[in-house]
Amino acid sequence: MSTEGGLLPASGAWRETAPAFGVVGDHPGDRQFADLGGFALELGGQLPQVRVAYETWGTLNADASNAVLVLHALTGDSHVVGAAGPGHATAGWWDGLIGPGAPIDSRQWFVVAPNVLGGCQGSTGPSSLRPDGRRYGSTFPRITVRDQVAVEVDLAAELGIDSWAALIGGSMGAMRVLEWLVGYPGTASSALVLAVGAAATGDQIGTQTVQLRAITGDPHWQGGDYYEAAAGDGPHVGLGLARRIAHLTYRSAEELDARFGNAAQTGEDPLGDGRLAGLRSSPDADRFAVQSYLDHHAAKLARRFDAGTYVVLTDAMNTYDVGRHRGGVAAALSTIQVPVVVAGVDSDRLYPLVLQRELAHLIPTTVGGLRVVHSDYGHDGFLIERDAVGDLVRETLAIADRASVASQ
Repeated sequence: MSTEGGLLPASGAWRETAPAFGVVGDHPGDRQFADLGGFALELGGQLPQVRVAYETWGTLNADASNAVLVLHALTGDSHVVGAAGPGHATAGWWDGLIGPGAPIDSRQWFVVAPNVLGGCQGSTGPSSLRPDGRRYGSTFPRITVRDQVAVEVDLAAELGIDSWAALIGGSMGAMRVLEWLVGYPGTASSALVLAVGAAATGDQIGTQTVQLRAITGDPHWQGGDYYEAAAGDGPHVGLGLARRIAHLTYRSAEELDARFGNAAQTGEDPLGDGRLAGLRSSPDADRFAVQSYLDHHAAKLARRFDAGTYVVLTDAMNTYDVGRHRGGVAAALSTIQVPVVVAGVDSDRLYPLVLQRELAHLIPTTVGGLRVVHSDYGHDGFLIERDAVGDLVRETLAIADRASVASQ
């Protein structure tokens, strides 16, 4: 795997400072932190202490009625918008969404974006320090989407927010939006659910399980206890394979063919010396252009993310089912009482439109039926098609506005 500028770190996780253990961590960047105490977990086990990293924009008003919760997808974090810089390896993952005059206008709304439980950018996860000063690694317990939302509920209480004006999320973030709506009724006035379904499908579990095997089959995985490894000795090969597989599900076949087809990478010859790439001394040489593209994204993720977090969060997505122990999906969704905008991307092959049609049909408060975002970019269209998604965000917040006026 190409390192693109030097050896890849054992983990790309943000590291906290812990003077008691002599650990000097990374710059906090724009993060704030909330220590929420211990948590018992849905599938058994517990975490003795949970810290959540989050970022905010705007000002919370006197009655805390203008708060908006934005929830990130698998490899996102609390840095929704903003430049790369100290503490933030990359710019915001949904740049343009929040700010003065943006779809979520920070002059009106107070926006909260937490890094999810199990994450690697400041919230408690496999790369975090345990109370004894060692990294959790293989001892980090199995968590679910419900556990993640339970932590977000406590964060809201810590911030003095009893009810959100709006819940906004796509993909894994939308799983948590649905869990908020079903598991915690009365805590939101509106919601936007993007590019997700009500439960993990066989296709999603299948492709995601292969990604997990790619990571855990890497000899450098070390059972999840690789955090003290030197640069270049972490499970970046497995993480890179997982990212390549995932990226193919995030984009559309049409886009990849139009963009790359079977063209060679500039200056390289895929026909090479007549041997399979894996048998050459350097499998990264003589590539197709699409191979180079996937290699780039694999190395980029390894520099800013953590293999242990990828495993923990992907497993949580595999176990996701909003209807579990609630009488099934239809029964669970029928309990939603606030207006919900449901949208999907027409070229999404990971979360196809049929899944959002089910949501729009089963949620009794769906606003205007299923909304379809046109995009050539597949699942990633929910992040890329900013104008279309921005319109849906504005509509969701307009619903929240009307609900606020009606309650006065």
